[in-house]
Order: sequence, then structure tokens, then C-alpha cells
Amino acid sequence: MSEEGKKSFDYKGFGFKAGLEIHQQIESHKLFCSCPSLVNDEHTPEILFERRLRAAAGETGHIDQAAAYEMQKGKLFQYEACSSSSCSVEFDEEPPHPVNMHALSIALEVALLLHAKIVDNIHFMRKTVVDGSNVSGFQRTALIAMNGYINTSKGKVAISSICLEEEAAKKLEAQEHIVRFRLDRLGVALVEIATDASIKDPEHAKEVASLLGMILRSTGKVKRGLGTIRQDVNLSIAGHPRVEIKGFQELKYMPKVIDNEIKRQIQEAKKGESHVRKANPDGTSTFLRPMPGAARMYPETDIPVINITKELLSSIELPELLDKKALRYEKNFSISGEFARMLIAEDIDFPGYVKQFPNIEAKFLAHVMLNLPKEIQKRYNLDASILTDAQYREVLGYFSQGFISKEAILDILVEILQGKSIDIHKYKAVDEKTLEKELKELITTNKGVPFNALMGEAMKKYRGKVDGQKIMELLRKFTS
Repeated sequence: MSEEGKKSFDYKGFGFKAGLEIHQQIESHKLFCSCPSLVNDEHTPEILFERRLRAAAGETGHIDQAAAYEMQKGKLFQYEACSSSSCSVEFDEEPPHPVNMHALSIALEVALLLHAKIVDNIHFMRKTVVDGSNVSGFQRTALIAMNGYINTSKGKVAISSICLEEEAAKKLEAQEHIVRFRLDRLGVALVEIATDASIKDPEHAKEVASLLGMILRSTGKVKRGLGTIRQDVNLSIAGHPRVEIKGFQELKYMPKVIDNEIKRQIQEAKKGESHVRKANPDGTSTFLRPMPGAARMYPETDIPVINITKELLSSIELPELLDKKALRYEKNFSISGEFARMLIAEDIDFPGYVKQFPNIEAKFLAHVMLNLPKEIQKRYNLDASILTDAQYREVLGYFSQGFISKEAILDILVEILQGKSIDIHKYKAVDEKTLEKELKELITTNKGVPFNALMGEAMKKYRGKVDGQKIMELLRKFTS
């Protein structure tokens, strides 16, 4: 759908309905054992085993149709694991340990930030999953809160449910009859957030996902990076069954995938059954399996009911939302909104820098932390992300005390990245009186030389010692 087509498309008239499911990994040990959540364990796997899975009947007494669909494929599942990140609980050779209360507390914190009503008692359920991603053939999940909301540019969007559940194993390779998984990710604690179907259009879906991601990151207690958060979209148009699209990794592709799904539903001659699809990088989606139903759930009898007490809830301190924090930075430090958001996104202790270097303008501090790394990458092809907080503070300290000029900061950071020993004396700033005298001498000994040539000679001599703008201003003054 073209940009112009999107603007004119009548989503409401077509009966567009959409809701989101967000799955976010929590920064804690695994949910039902004490193994660390090393979702990319770098150790060589020393544990190997195989399983075939079959679906169990749920509370209704029936086997879920999505599970039956997967079971009919008759696949063999091969698993590899490291003892550094997996144990008998992940191998389904030992019952789950008591619930990770730290992870539960983080999930409750998220629920409170979403204005949701916390349930009185938490009951874990088993959700049948026989595609091999759970060794046991089911995923443990529990409802912890309902009826929350977030405010968006297009009105309030309700949060239907918030759940705490365990992450699935990571698929490594799939052949016709064999699928291989790695278990370092299996059992990592997840918080799942589901909205209602009040999302109004594809761009609104992207906004809602972005806001939920911001709220999750505001806790400072969730994992960051590719694969640590996943977004699924449930959507339909009038006369068409609901379709779930799974596997969005980057939000920028979400509107395109949704628009293509709407187009597919409109063009579909025979309306199919409700089903699950996979989001593809090119904006299309492909069929995965039938839509799961209520038959996939049954009680988890190995985990006791958890009572949510007033003491537990009162112990949770809610953080400042990142959006509000960015506005505070923008106001208190007189920096741009873009700078404020970037400083927060990169988790830079900007108030600490401002406090340590009160004689350096906050805008310039932000420039050093955010723009210089990009310039270093572009000009020198060096990875400035490895510079430490201590190294930045050391160089800024030289500038703050007047030992070096602004221009020297980049050069010294480059030398640090190149492994060179730093001699700040060669970057010693030139005082204005000396600079004026030497520039006049340069002009006198280069009579008739074009201005740009004079500027080039001056920059060679004073690079890293004097602000280039200052040199230009003085040369213009003395040559006019």
C-alpha cells in the first residue's frame, strides 16, 4: 500500500481491529530454577539429548487444534545445552523449583505502571506447546493482572492482561523431520502484555508497541538487545477471522506487515480459519499453524498458588518513566529533546557528568557523549562504544581544567582507542594573546596567499589546541 494509499485508506470502514501482545525477557535468573539467564551462553554445549513430543488434553478434555497440527508433523527434536545455563528443570527431568520472586516482583511493577488490577492469587497453568520449543511439551504461564491502560495520541488503549511466563528454547536449525534447539534461553522469565483490540491503524500499533517498550525499559530490570522483546499483532477486518502475526523484531516494519495483511484479507476469495502467521523481513507474512484455543490450557499442579499480599505490593517502588525523565533532562539541562532521549536510551549518567563538570556547558557534554562516538566511527572506523565511563571523565577533566581545547577531546579519544599513551602537553591550549600574535606573523610571512590556504596552515599548527571557529574569526579580522 503506497503512502498516499495509507492516508486515504478507511481502516474504520473496513472494520479494522487490532491488538498487541508484547513478550519481554526479565533481567533475573530463570523462572523455575536458579540457573542464570544467559540467553546467549558462549560455552560449548556438553549436554545433548533427543525427544519426541505429544499433545495432552486440556481442561476441556480435548487436544488443542494447534498442538494437534504440530504433533502430526512427527518431528524429532534434538536439544543441546550448557551446564552453565541449564539444569534438570530445563531437561524436564526434575519438577520446577519455587517461583523466582524477584522476577514476579518485576512483573508486578510493570503491571502497576500500566494501571492494572493485580489478581489476589496467582495460579500457574500449562499451555500446550509441541513444536519442540519447550522440552516438556508445555509452557508455564500465570495471569498476574488485568484491566490496565496506556494513553496514546489516539486515545486510551486498554491492557487486557499481564502474565508471567517462561521463555522458549532457541531454534538453531530445522530440517524436514528434525529440529535442533539450544536451551540457554529456555525458562528465562518473561512478562507478557496483551492489549485489547482498540488499536486504530498500523501506525497506531507501532506507537502502542513503542510506548509499552518505553514503560518496560523504565524499570531498568528487563533485558536489552535484539531478541529480548517480541511483538505479536492480532488483527482482522470485517467478515474475516482473526489472524495473529508473530515475530516482529523491529517496530519500523510493523505498519508495512499490517497493511500487507489487510490487503491479503481483502483479496482472499474464500475466508479461511483463524490462524497464526509469521512476519517476514520483506513485509509479507506466511502461514504457521491454526490458531490455538482454550483446549491448550490446563492447571500446573507442581507449583503452589501464590498469594499477593499488601506487603509485597507496598515493597515495589515505581520508577520514573523514561519519557518523563527525558522531559526533565531537556528542561533542567537546556538540551534538545533528541539529546535527552539518546542519553537515556544509552543509559549515560548525564546528571553525574553535569555535577562533576559544572564549568562545561551541558549541551557540549551531550555532544561529546553522543556525537563524537559517531564521528570517530565515520572518520577513523574505530568502535567508540568500548570507551569507558572513566576514560570519558578523564579527558573531560583535562578540558574542564583548561589543559586542552575542545578540539583535542576527539583526538585524545581516538588515541585511546588506538592504544597509544596520552601526552596531553602536545594538546595544551594556546592562550588568545599568543594566538593573535602568531596568526599575525603567519599573515605577514604569507602575503597574498588566499584565505583558505592561510586557514589550512593555521589548522595544521593548532589542530587540537584551538577552536577552528576561533581561528577563522581572527584570520578574517586580521586580513580585512
